[in-house]
Amino acid sequence: MERRTFLRASALSLGLTTTATATADAPLRVQVLVFDGVEEQDFIAPVEVLGLAGKLSGGAIRTTLVSPDRPRTVTCTYGTRVEVREAWSPTDVLVVPGGGYTNRTGPGVHQLIGDRAFLRRLADSDALPVGICTGTMVLSAAGITKGRNATTHSGAKADLAAQGATVVNARVVDDGDLITGGGITSGLEVALWLVERFAGAQVAQRAETVLEYERRGTVWRR
Repeated sequence: MERRTFLRASALSLGLTTTATATADAPLRVQVLVFDGVEEQDFIAPVEVLGLAGKLSGGAIRTTLVSPDRPRTVTCTYGTRVEVREAWSPTDVLVVPGGGYTNRTGPGVHQLIGDRAFLRRLADSDALPVGICTGTMVLSAAGITKGRNATTHSGAKADLAAQGATVVNARVVDDGDLITGGGITSGLEVALWLVERFAGAQVAQRAETVLEYERRGTVWRR
């Protein structure tokens, strides 16, 4: 299914979250971006949830780790080293985690924010952008959140507002073709919401049961 049609159909079904738009024959292709300085929890939670949901749904969701530029090994905030075998090439969804926001000269999101070529690609992409924690600030730097409803880590909300977003104090903010989560652990809720939105409430509930995790906070929807 062509990406814009796929995402438009999903946005129209927001009021009927039990209606799945992803199937094994037409899976939702999710890419999770990782980079030097990425916060471990920010990307591990979506990988865990989406990977599990893919199995529970018989392959309706497919998740891949990607780097911004080339296959390589990245070093995360707390020293975890991750081998990334693919560079980002837009598919259906791009999850952008955060990390290193308070360190403007070290590894982390500020390196992405300073990469103008990457930001142009991000702005031009048809992929559904999903920001986790301060990953939202990368989307903001690309101009994606300007004039939109969004959220981020509490320590970056003032910056997000100053850059033109309407900050919503919710755990997950779904503005149709833009989804953002506030806080380091919000990747759990964001990923479960993606599962519910695209694969249906039943798959999301089954994933919660297997993970022994109950979602918290509010999913704000436009």
